[in-house]
Amino acid sequence: MERRQRGVSAGLLLLLYQISQVGLQNIPSVTLGVLILNIFLFLNPLRPLPEVCLSVNEALHRKNWQRLLLSPFHHADDWHLYYNMISMLWKGIMLERKLKSIWFAYIIAVFSVLIGVVYMVLELLLVIILDDPSYEMNCGVGFSGVLFALKVLNNHYNPGRVSSVLGLPISSKYACWVELVAIHLISPG
Repeated sequence: MERRQRGVSAGLLLLLYQISQVGLQNIPSVTLGVLILNIFLFLNPLRPLPEVCLSVNEALHRKNWQRLLLSPFHHADDWHLYYNMISMLWKGIMLERKLKSIWFAYIIAVFSVLIGVVYMVLELLLVIILDDPSYEMNCGVGFSGVLFALKVLNNHYNPGRVSSVLGLPISSKYACWVELVAIHLISPG
C-alpha cells in the first residue's frame, strides 16, 4: 500500500469548500460527525496505512481485529477522502433526515464493521474458488463499502429514481452495482 501525503492538499481543500457551500448548519449532526472524524483521521492518522488496512491475513490470521474498526475511517490519499466524503455528505443529508440521527448513527456503526466482515469473507471465497492465497494479502482502507451500503438503503427509501452513471440513465435500483463495476474498471484497486 502506497504511503500518502499528509496535510492540506487539493482534494482536502475542495472537500472543505464543498462543505462550506452546503453550510455546516445544513448538515445533520451524525453526518457532520462522520465527515469531521474522517478528515481528522486523514490529517492525524492513528497509525500508518499498512497498520490499519484490512486484510484476511492481518485481521483473521493474526487476530488484529482493530483493523475492522480503523480501516473504514482512513483513506489512501486526499482524492480518496474527497470522493468518499462528498458521497457521504449527500447520502448522509438525505438518509439522516429521513431516518433520524440515532438510527442513522447505528446504521453507520453497523455498516462500518459489517462491510469489513463481508470484505474478508469475499476475499476468503476468492482464495478458495481460485486457489490463490494472494487474496488473503489484499489490504484495503476507506469508507467506500459503507457508502455503497448507504446507496442501496437510499435507493430502498427513494424507489423509482433514475441515476446517471457515466452519462447513461440507469434505474437507481441497479445504479449502485453499475457504479461499483465502473469504479473498478476506471480505478482498479
